[in-house]
Amino acid sequence: MKSRKAAISVRIGAADVRNVKAVAKRLGVRDSDVFRYAVKSSLEQLGLLGDPNVHGRHLLPVFVEAGPTLLRFFDLDAARLVEIVNAGVQDPEALVAPEDLTLLSMAGVQQSYARVKLNELREDPPSLPPETQTLVEALREYLYDKYVFRSRRLASPGV
Repeated sequence: MKSRKAAISVRIGAADVRNVKAVAKRLGVRDSDVFRYAVKSSLEQLGLLGDPNVHGRHLLPVFVEAGPTLLRFFDLDAARLVEIVNAGVQDPEALVAPEDLTLLSMAGVQQSYARVKLNELREDPPSLPPETQTLVEALREYLYDKYVFRSRRLASPGV
């Protein structure tokens, strides 16, 4: 089967057009090359969202790695995030706690409250994450330890 390209029309703001043109000029490429790169990069980052078989904790890295920007751009609140991540989960071990997803959704907007809430949810240290550690870094560490790395430890006895 041949790979076919399709022409599409996309409405973007004037500032974005100027940025695309500036990047293209500096790289010595066409505007369309920059736009294709942006689309491919974004789709690569969001790839798991396109797989209807990926749910729960397996989908969590998409939102953790994309950070608050993804949630803000698509205007995803906590309830919608819970619905997206946990929809279709059959295994209770794969569910992501709604309070963790709420915390993730707050990380970009209500950082002070999210930092305090994260401290309450963390099992280990009773103190806030170091100020040198950003909220996003602390949240990534917490969620990965709870949902990704913990599940590996449970699956591998003796580790």
